[in-house]
Amino acid sequence: MHIGCPKEIKPQEFRVGMTPNAAHEAIVNGHTVTIETNAGAGAGFSDDDYIAVGAKIVGTAKEVFAAADMIVKVKEPQAVERKMLREGQILFTYLHLAPDADQTHDLLKSGATCIAYETVTDDRGGLPLLAPMSEVAGRLAPQVGAWTLQKANGGRGVLLGGVPGVGPAKVLVIGGGVVGTHAAKIAAGMGADVTVLDRSIPRLRYLDDVFGRSFKNAYASAGNTIELAREADMIIGAVLIPGAAAPKLIKRDQLKELKPGAALVDVAIDQGGCFETSRATTHQDPVYDVDGIMHYCVANMPGAVARTSTIALGNATMPFMIALANKGWKQACRDDKHLLNGLNVHAGKLTYAAVGEALGLPSVDAASVL
Repeated sequence: MHIGCPKEIKPQEFRVGMTPNAAHEAIVNGHTVTIETNAGAGAGFSDDDYIAVGAKIVGTAKEVFAAADMIVKVKEPQAVERKMLREGQILFTYLHLAPDADQTHDLLKSGATCIAYETVTDDRGGLPLLAPMSEVAGRLAPQVGAWTLQKANGGRGVLLGGVPGVGPAKVLVIGGGVVGTHAAKIAAGMGADVTVLDRSIPRLRYLDDVFGRSFKNAYASAGNTIELAREADMIIGAVLIPGAAAPKLIKRDQLKELKPGAALVDVAIDQGGCFETSRATTHQDPVYDVDGIMHYCVANMPGAVARTSTIALGNATMPFMIALANKGWKQACRDDKHLLNGLNVHAGKLTYAAVGEALGLPSVDAASVL
């Protein structure tokens, strides 16, 4: 199979869909790899690094899309990239379709087969291709939240860990999954007073057993959420419903109940955000103010640490990419129900029910297109 990797064009996105190691793995399995020039530069990989393992470098994304049977990316294809997709081509990347009707309609029109990293599953009920970036985003969230809290950035002027004689900041993490757990660990490690909310009693027991001395936890009822939000200096939104739009957990009219200058960090922004006032921002212009509350809603947070993120993502995606290339997408999905769960679009049909429900579009069972 001919595998292509274009340079990411979303603003301030420095990751790349294939590391030289992933390219080498594909080539030793008998496949051809084409990389757009400078695709890996933002993550510290040169064209020479790819050439050294046998990949071909071309000058434009158009050449990559024209040659490749499978396109491997990081972020969802932008409008100009969607126009280059063709019938029968495989797209393997993050898609986050539920809040993105334009992208969904364009992918349906393309006739391509689109497999989303974020809905591939595993035997433990996890999301193995989302987890590495969730870990990165979770660990970044307290860092960027601490920056947002600085007075010069519009925040309350509160130091996360406090100092002797001055108490630490209070951090509320909504969601106790991968993002929330990593966010809580880092915030607690920075000295903050941290509480994690979740609706799963077994998950709360796990958090208490493993991290009980590091941070507190509570059940995520509506009453608990707003009560703890009122006391918080920073609120990290870390809620995920796989493939679906994120629920809105703090409404606009509730902002007036929060501390002036509090920081909201919405890690769920790729799925539409979990605060009603959230809208996607960029690394270049990350923060905005609504009713005196500072919102950090960068849609590609892991891109800020592009090298770490690229290597972590490449480690996770590589086995699935090789399976798709070795077997073809149909056989690979027949052999792996978890990879089949990643199939969101095929030949003009939507194959992921949660996306259909979010956008009011009909969908078919993914197994039916095999």
